[in-house]
Amino acid sequence: MTLNKRKTEERIFKFLMMASTVIVTGSLLVIIGTIVVKSLPALRLTMLTQTPKGGYYLGKEGGILNAIVGSLYLASGATLLAVLVSLPIVLYLNLYTKKASALATFTRFSLDVLWGIPSIVYGAFGFIVMMTLGLRASLLAGIFIVGLLELPIMARAMDEVIRLIPQALIDASYSLGATKLETALKVIVKQSLPGILTAVLIAFGRGIGDAASVIFTAGFTDSIPTSLLQPAATLPLAIFYQLGSPLLEVQQRAYASAAILTLIILAISLISRVLIKKFTRHTIR
Repeated sequence: MTLNKRKTEERIFKFLMMASTVIVTGSLLVIIGTIVVKSLPALRLTMLTQTPKGGYYLGKEGGILNAIVGSLYLASGATLLAVLVSLPIVLYLNLYTKKASALATFTRFSLDVLWGIPSIVYGAFGFIVMMTLGLRASLLAGIFIVGLLELPIMARAMDEVIRLIPQALIDASYSLGATKLETALKVIVKQSLPGILTAVLIAFGRGIGDAASVIFTAGFTDSIPTSLLQPAATLPLAIFYQLGSPLLEVQQRAYASAAILTLIILAISLISRVLIKKFTRHTIR
């Protein structure tokens, strides 16, 4: 291969990479810009401080405080549940089983399959369980189903991060007399903490933005839930219901709700980056 041909290929692939970057960043800016522009006529402080009044979805007064609080309750509870289940799974796969064992391979395959299942299927599964047990739509049911939805996302992301930890670091911990549990908690978790936080953020973003899995399980209400057994409103469902209105004012409120949801995710992303930068100082590079 001649030098000129190599330079030509280099320019082509460089152009393709730049084009891909422009398309991705441009798409993000277009989406955010569209939402912001369409939401400006309806963005009011009352949307953040008030719950829906009578006839809110017909253009009357009120806000979406119920949906904001409900989304944070549901996503936070589901993410905590997913962390409590997924972290022990990945630590067991990477410390207590052989890397190429049938159990580890099957578990990772199962997580991949669960990751690919549409969220509406999780919602239908939760609805069947609720009907079987005679339960009503509630915040608890929504937390359980969204936690199940987040579990494979979080577990596989954590697993890939932990598998990147040098084996020499683990062996050094064993040579100093540490048990597998001590190595898991004091070495592996600390070393992979930035990646674990990233996995938690990805799962949280999926949970707070999902509508299909909660429409059958969490229900919807105009009030803020004070119990796990009460139904809870979420921002994605509030957006869905408002966009379905024929009234322009209500549709503009839907875009305002979408802008608020985007800002919440952006704020969480910024906070997570600060935390990741802080904990990265304690990792071995």
